[in-house]
Amino acid sequence: MEILKLISTNEIIAQAASFLLLLFLLRIFAWKKVLALLDARKERIAHEFQKIEATKQAVAQLKSDYDARLANIDEEAAARIQQAVDKGKELTDEVRKSANHEAQRIIDTARQNIKYELSQAKEDLKNQVIELTISAAESVIQEKLTEEDEERLAKGFLNKIDELK
Repeated sequence: MEILKLISTNEIIAQAASFLLLLFLLRIFAWKKVLALLDARKERIAHEFQKIEATKQAVAQLKSDYDARLANIDEEAAARIQQAVDKGKELTDEVRKSANHEAQRIIDTARQNIKYELSQAKEDLKNQVIELTISAAESVIQEKLTEEDEERLAKGFLNKIDELK
């Protein structure tokens, strides 16, 4: 209470009037600027929140794109692996077919060689028979033969030729 005794009413009125005058002057000169400053700050903060939300949405979109790409990459990898397996099977089949063709060619060549060698052996045998015949004829000529002996030799020779065929 003593404090109230120290302050006079004139001082209280003067201070209240000064405060109201200061408030009035602030309202006239600074209030709009302060409100404009506060509004600008409010808008800037709202704009930053919008940017943050847009960034969150962009990150969510990128994440979903990334997940989709990962799933797509897995599918592509599986498809490429399957293609490689199929290509390997095709190559294996081609190699088998090629080996079969080569084996068949070798067998055919061997058969032709056998036929050729058989015909050569027959030709050699024929030549030997001719040589034997000539040598037999020479020995017969050197000995005197009768007609019956010649006939018997000729029939035997013809029988031998028939046997060789």
